[in-house]
Amino acid sequence: MVLIVDDDVAVRTSLSLLLKQAGYAVQAVASPDAALRIVRETPPELALLDMNYSLDTSGQDGLELLAKIKILAPSIPVILITGWGSISLAVEGMKAGAAEFVTKPWNNEALLQTIRTVRSLADHAAHERRHEARTATPSGVPAPPPEPEELPTSSLSRTQLDRKFDFKAIVGHDPALVQVLRSIGQVAATDASVLIEGESGTGKELIAEAIHHNSHRRRAPFVKVNLGGISASLFESEMFGHRRGAFTDAKADRVGRFELANGGTIFLDEIGELEMASQVKLLRVLQDRTYEVLGDSRPRALDIRVVCATNRNLAQMVAEGRFREDLFYRINLITVRLPALRERADDIPRLVEHFIQQMRATYQRPALRVGTRAMHWLRELPLPGNIRELKNLVERAVLVSGKDELGPEDFQAHFQSAPARAPAEGELPAVGTMTLEEVEAAMIRRSLDFYDGNLSRVARALGLSRGALYRRLEKHGIPFNEE
Repeated sequence: MVLIVDDDVAVRTSLSLLLKQAGYAVQAVASPDAALRIVRETPPELALLDMNYSLDTSGQDGLELLAKIKILAPSIPVILITGWGSISLAVEGMKAGAAEFVTKPWNNEALLQTIRTVRSLADHAAHERRHEARTATPSGVPAPPPEPEELPTSSLSRTQLDRKFDFKAIVGHDPALVQVLRSIGQVAATDASVLIEGESGTGKELIAEAIHHNSHRRRAPFVKVNLGGISASLFESEMFGHRRGAFTDAKADRVGRFELANGGTIFLDEIGELEMASQVKLLRVLQDRTYEVLGDSRPRALDIRVVCATNRNLAQMVAEGRFREDLFYRINLITVRLPALRERADDIPRLVEHFIQQMRATYQRPALRVGTRAMHWLRELPLPGNIRELKNLVERAVLVSGKDELGPEDFQAHFQSAPARAPAEGELPAVGTMTLEEVEAAMIRRSLDFYDGNLSRVARALGLSRGALYRRLEKHGIPFNEE
């Protein structure tokens, strides 16, 4: 049963009708006292709470009701209903234990999707609690081994996880990595938003793809967006698309990333790099599940699953005022942290063998292998660039060495030439760390940011004609707005 608590009879009637048509049993009440009575007598599976029940519209009524429900029945998931202008109040509710929040006026399909997601996560948690209760035994008495099908996802080994989920692209058996796989196995079937945290090169994109491939959206698009490469001036055109004539020199329609991802999953990488002005626009879309194409005022409905990734500490950025708190709570219903490679050094030999297996086929060297001494040496490396750095190191050694069996000496020279630090502002990268094309692309992106997307000024600064700049933008896949 879903409990609806709102003092507006029109809201209660509308929500009751929507949920009943979707197959839910519903009980709707107008006051906090009536809601608490139901929670005591017949606890609901989920509660939808308005934030105001009196002339005082501060939202304290809703926060107090939430606190009392969490005392009476901590396991009941609560979704808060609030106006757009009081999202900060909903964020306070999330900190106090609410599972999610929706804004008025709500989108019916988005609300139903939120309810399904929150219920699914609550069901997973209940299953975990039942399993723990069944396996709890008096001290010293061994518990009977559970049947494999009875094991909750949080108790599965790597081998068992691989039987149940499609994790073949992810290499490793380290306990910290296995715990990450358990977490995404639990939430993949839901539409919960997921925030993936971890250092650069730890495989955040692979985790995002695994979430998509194990979800009910697996046959729909998986669209990757590097937000670090999109300036505020290009954000709307890149994400929402534009119509011909929407701005000067918009000579053709452009399909935005949200439209490409509709029905599937959108992966927003480097979300910590997103400028504040763009964060507001993104929050609107994620909250309302609608967007408008530039040059077309007709709102379009959006049905997507959102997965974000960052190598930044977003909680710290929120505290410093550099990331919106409401957006932070919108994207991190579930958070997973990927361990750095130095934290799972036992997986280095497995990863090396995985890369070597790929390179045997790529470079047609079937006898290629890494010797035992080399494997021991690789295992002790700090590898600040994580899996990406390890793969590059192995591939460089394979390409330069003509031997079928690689020893420590084949890796050592390449590792020693790696830069110990990132170049300072205005300093060129160390020789061998970037190709000329990568340097060119980086300089074009910096120029676009510096001149706010003004292509004429960018071309002048780089000593190029506009035509030459256009060709380079297309070659490097750098998004831009026509002036």
